Amino acid sequence: MAYLAAYDVHAAKVFGRTGPRTGIDPFMNLVAQVMSIEPYASAKRVFWIVDNGSSHRGQKAADRLTAAFPNAVMVYTPVHASWLNQVEIYFSVVQRKVVSPNDFTDLTEVGKRLRAFEDRYNATAQPFQWKFTTSDLDDLLARLDRHTTDHQAGSSAEPAT
Repeated sequence: MAYLAAYDVHAAKVFGRTGPRTGIDPFMNLVAQVMSIEPYASAKRVFWIVDNGSSHRGQKAADRLTAAFPNAVMVYTPVHASWLNQVEIYFSVVQRKVVSPNDFTDLTEVGKRLRAFEDRYNATAQPFQWKFTTSDLDDLLARLDRHTTDHQAGSSAEPAT
């Protein structure tokens, strides 16, 4: 079973759907589910922040999205940085509160529990208080640069004899 979800960061609202698999059609069905309702249907732009999953990777996927919904704009998170996408925070909550422990009798029960959690979440959730600032990003990049420089300097040194 696949659980696909979109997350409105301003309203803390989840739009989810379950199905037998992921892929282009299930992803576009999720997009249609969201883009067919207000305020998204008439918004000037709706940004779809996505990872590099195969169902929405590359220019073809971006073109397919824009062809179906001209006000939709696909934005990719960098590779290995899906944590920048706030729906991943929601998925981590789902993992802890719904999926673990795995005590389901069948996939129907999984789907029911996911939908029930989504309904409860949408009734009570508040937007995430995103704490990662541009200053934090500058610090992280500086640390990564220092680490890369230190690592490159250490690997080019002659071995001791």
